[in-house]
Parts: sequence; structure tokens; C-alpha cells
Amino acid sequence: MDWLDALILGIVQGLTEYLPVSSSGHLEIFKHILGVNLPEDENLQFSVMVHAATVLSTIVVLWPMFSRLCKSFFTFKRGYDFDYVCKILISCIPIGIVGVFFKKQVEDVFGSGLLVVGICLCATAMLLLFAHFTDLRAMRGAGSGVGMISASRGRNIGWFDAFIIGCSQAVAVLPGLSRSGTTIATGIILGDKRSEVAQFSFLMVILPILGECLLDVKDMMAPDAPASDVGIGALAIGFFAAFIVGCAACKWMVELVKKGKLVWFALYCVLMGLVCIFWPSM
Repeated sequence: MDWLDALILGIVQGLTEYLPVSSSGHLEIFKHILGVNLPEDENLQFSVMVHAATVLSTIVVLWPMFSRLCKSFFTFKRGYDFDYVCKILISCIPIGIVGVFFKKQVEDVFGSGLLVVGICLCATAMLLLFAHFTDLRAMRGAGSGVGMISASRGRNIGWFDAFIIGCSQAVAVLPGLSRSGTTIATGIILGDKRSEVAQFSFLMVILPILGECLLDVKDMMAPDAPASDVGIGALAIGFFAAFIVGCAACKWMVELVKKGKLVWFALYCVLMGLVCIFWPSM
């Protein structure tokens, strides 16, 4: 992999990790466009670096809340913050089960080509549209005009909601099914506050990504693991590109969710999904 491919893929990862358009799906799309066909060991190493970068960007952007939650949890100070961390842990249970027991099956799906990506992008679009119209119906029922959308409308994320959002995160391991789009849309459909559900969605992915990175590092350090030819320079460029773009995308996405503007991403996902589905015949 040369430095330009690493830069482009890092930017794609940083941007699409937060926007509801599927980072895994877009990485597959851009690998096809760029003609990048990495061996399994090199693909694993690059994936670890860019995912670690997006985790770091989440922590940086949401640092005031992240540090407060960590302090509350590790000092066992009961209250809203402690319960919030426990809800995040509950939300990680489904993805943990998928990662431990179905990792190989999920990896096999990632090798299925752009058809699966296209179908899952269309599914992401349908979910975003359903969440949008559910939100509009709730506002009309509450007597609000469309132009008076309140980010504080709805309830705080409850224990059951956290588990259901976690289940949607587990389903979103499929390439093309946006993790952020699926979890945020699920929270909106459940009636949770849009001002809260975006931050919850970004914070709840930190542990699963770190866990996956640790497992991948273990695989890379195994005695029988092949040596990777990805250069340090390409890895560094991919990491910093994903981190810088991820910081901007995270801030942008939080504001977009508050304003209820996800419906436009549904249209984008439909178009990209159709392109992926009909790509072989084009």
C-alpha cells in the first residue's frame, strides 16, 4: 500500500465511522475503486491502526463527558454518570457475543463483495427513513411544528433501551450496515432524546473497537502469523488521516443528530447501495 492509498482510506474511515453511511462498506467500495487488494495480514494491520485512530478521536471530542464518566465509574460514585457507564456496558453485551462466537462467520461475510454492501446500505437507508418519520409523527402528536424540532424531545436512554441499541450495534457488523446510523436510528425509534443518543452511540463503540483491536494485535503477534509488508509511513498516514477527519466528523454528526437531519443520508445510502448492487454489470 502506498501513502496515497493510505491517506484516502484513512480519510474514508475517519469520515464514515461517524456519519450514518457505513465505514466498513465504504472502505470496501474505495478499495475496489483504488484497486487495493491487501493480503489478510496487511489488511488486518491497517484496520487496527485506523480503528484505533477513530477511537482516539471519539475520546478527544467527547473528553469532558468521557473523563467524567470514567471518574464516576472507577470511584464507584453512584449517580447518573455511574448508571450511564453501566448502560454502555450493557449495550456492549450483544456485540461481545457476536465477536466471541461468530467472528469467523462475520469475516466470511466481508469477503462476499459489493453486492452484500449494497443491500446493507439500502437497509441502512430504510432504517434512517423509518426513524425520521417516527420522529416526525411523535412531534406532530406532541403538537410541535416541523420547524420547531427540539433536540431535547424524548426520554433519557433507559436500561432496556441501552440493550436494544446494543443489539442493533451487533447486527451492524455487516459491511454496509452503518453502525452509527443503526444505533442512532434505533434510539430515535425507541423515543430517546436525539441530543443524548448520538453521544451514547459514539461512546458505546469504544470498548468493542478496543477489544477487537486487542484480539487483532494478538493474531498479528502469533508465532505463525506472516510478516506484514505495510510500511510504517503508510500506517502513520492512515492513522493521522483517520484521527483528524474523525474529530471533525464526530463533532459534525452530533450536531446533525440534534437538528434531525439524518434523512439526507438515507438518500445517499440508497444511491450508493444501488451503485454497489449493479457495479458488476456496469
